[in-house]
Amino acid sequence: MIWQALMLQGGYNSVLVSLGAALLGAAAGAAGAFLTLRRRALMSDAMAHATLPGIGLAFLAMVSLGGDGRFLPGLMLGAALTAGAGLWAVQRLARQMHEDAATGAVLASFYGAGIVILTLIQGLGTGRPAGLESVLLGSTAGMLRADALVIGFGGLAVSLALWALRRPLAMVAFDPLHASMMGVNPRRMDAALMALVLAVVLVGLNVTGLILIVALLVTPAVTARMWSTTVTGTATLSALIGAACGYVGAAISASVPDLPTGPVIVLLAAGVFALTLLIRGHRDG
Repeated sequence: MIWQALMLQGGYNSVLVSLGAALLGAAAGAAGAFLTLRRRALMSDAMAHATLPGIGLAFLAMVSLGGDGRFLPGLMLGAALTAGAGLWAVQRLARQMHEDAATGAVLASFYGAGIVILTLIQGLGTGRPAGLESVLLGSTAGMLRADALVIGFGGLAVSLALWALRRPLAMVAFDPLHASMMGVNPRRMDAALMALVLAVVLVGLNVTGLILIVALLVTPAVTARMWSTTVTGTATLSALIGAACGYVGAAISASVPDLPTGPVIVLLAAGVFALTLLIRGHRDG
């Protein structure tokens, strides 16, 4: 069964999910490469957790309008709004304290608010809250064709945008002052990178979930950095690792009943990292 899914013989929907997860993994890997080079990996964690209250509020809003509350574009819109608010809060707080402290404070506050809202939703008995918690760990079991297409095209769009911006992003990551002298605005590049990372988080709602998307952003990038010394090489290899983990993880999840997709993808990425650490560590020694 797993072999059939890997060979794209598990059915039309399984093929769509696997390809969509691969494109998401590629986008996450490439975005994570620039994010780690900029030393802002924790920012992705804050944004991911800040989406949780937005998902709950969007669910309540859609239920009040007569829907079942689980319409993916609506959930993504709510997530984007609160994630944007979280990013703004980090930037404001960073003017008065260290950025890591500001990020940690926002992460904890927004995540706590999200858990409270989701708990209240489960107790209200309105709409169709069953399965809403899958945004935490990801699940492709009930994914529709439209959802898979959103994930696939969203991942592809992010990958293409990162490729187009790879040079200015690399300049800002290594030397913001030199980038400014060369006519590159570091603030704009940081804002563009954060927007692309947020896009990865949003399209990954149904695949890895909000908690584990951070691992997919960071682990392939750290792994690729051990093999490559160039920015383009690191980003490309990170994208390939992310794509492979997303594809294989989605295929395994589709083949095994009730197996969450996100943890499988993250475990595969962690396995590649551990293997790389053993190989590179041995060589360095």
